Amino acid sequence: MTVHLSDHFTYKKIFKITIFPIIMMIFTSLYSIVDGIFISNFANESSFAAVNLVMPFIMIVGTIGFMMGTGGMAYVAKLLGEKNQKKANQAFSLIVYATIVIGIIVSIICFFFIDPIVRAMGNINANTSEEMVNEAIIYGRILIASSVLFMLQNLFHSFFLVAEKSRRGFIVTLAAGITNIILDALFIGVFKWGVVGAAIATALGYFVAAAYSIIYFRFKKNLIINLGKTKFNAKIVLRSLYNGLSEFVSNISFNVAAIVYNIQLLRLLGENGVSAYGIIMYVSFIFVAIFIGYSIGISPVIGYNYGANNSQELKNVLKKSLIIIIITGIVMTVVSELSARLFSSIFANGNEELLNISTDAMRIFSTAYVITGFAIFISSFFTALNNGTVSAIISLLRTLVFQIAFVLLLPLIFGDVGIWLARPITEVASVIISIIFLIVNKRKYNY
Repeated sequence: MTVHLSDHFTYKKIFKITIFPIIMMIFTSLYSIVDGIFISNFANESSFAAVNLVMPFIMIVGTIGFMMGTGGMAYVAKLLGEKNQKKANQAFSLIVYATIVIGIIVSIICFFFIDPIVRAMGNINANTSEEMVNEAIIYGRILIASSVLFMLQNLFHSFFLVAEKSRRGFIVTLAAGITNIILDALFIGVFKWGVVGAAIATALGYFVAAAYSIIYFRFKKNLIINLGKTKFNAKIVLRSLYNGLSEFVSNISFNVAAIVYNIQLLRLLGENGVSAYGIIMYVSFIFVAIFIGYSIGISPVIGYNYGANNSQELKNVLKKSLIIIIITGIVMTVVSELSARLFSSIFANGNEELLNISTDAMRIFSTAYVITGFAIFISSFFTALNNGTVSAIISLLRTLVFQIAFVLLLPLIFGDVGIWLARPITEVASVIISIIFLIVNKRKYNY
């Protein structure tokens, strides 16, 4: 049974409309995780540290597609709620074409900045090996060169939901993920290409998702939205950028914070510290992907009902979503606490020091999952209401201001443990801010 944006949403229908976006986000997260597993087990420790060192820069560039997707999705869903399908089609097409152009320009610029940035970070610790720095540069350049494909994959994630084709979007993501896994096994496990093989495998996975999505939306008939002719309208592009500002800020800030983490860890714990943080991030990617996937999946429903002025359904979706988020967070924390050593052993590859550091750190870090989803959902909720400003403020405070402040301050008070405490305390502060914005804007949106 197809779930329509205009439906009244029970828990069952919420599950149906969000399950595939959640799985899609998990598989997207598997790109870097699969690379990490193969590199940590078939290459060397420097290669694993290299990937973790440069990954934040790659994710920052790919964030543009996520921003255009979530921001554009909110706008297009609103147009559909207003029964303006022609304008929705034109806006969708323009957003896709604009992402390609912007992506190419940004990729070219960033390609040449990878080298000096990575070398500057490598110089923070005198014991950082030249091998690690060189491998980080190679891995980064290959993925930066293919980042337009990554942007398009992120973009189409959102629009499969608007088209009420979440199952199709999941199949596309699954195909891309399987491509990446198979090629990682071949390039790294068999051919021994190391980080080069990992980067090429990931890039080809991006290609599968981007190419199929373009063909599908261009030629598939009877879709709610189609890729076709359009006219340039700067307001639509800017509206999408504005709506998706919080997601852009969130992803940029998260990765900037990751860079600060790596700088602190290189200074205090060396390459093992960077590797331990990488392990925690790989596990975190999966858990956080569930929250992000849920938020993306439910956003078209919020945007549609906002456009249709259906305040009762907004209240219904908000209430049920908060209950789901809280229960999921509790389960995640319990699972992560019990499985910390098991998760760490997948990547540690016999390095006992790394295993102990990452296990202890993960148990501290995991306490954040109880409330992590709350701020993520509330930020996405305001994006769906086409209020990019509030959404961006929540994201900026959560992923940049609070996190960097705590990761710099807490080690001065608690030593090495303070680095890992930064995330849970950040989430507590973020929940407080999110609740304040929910209360302040209640009358405006009548939810």
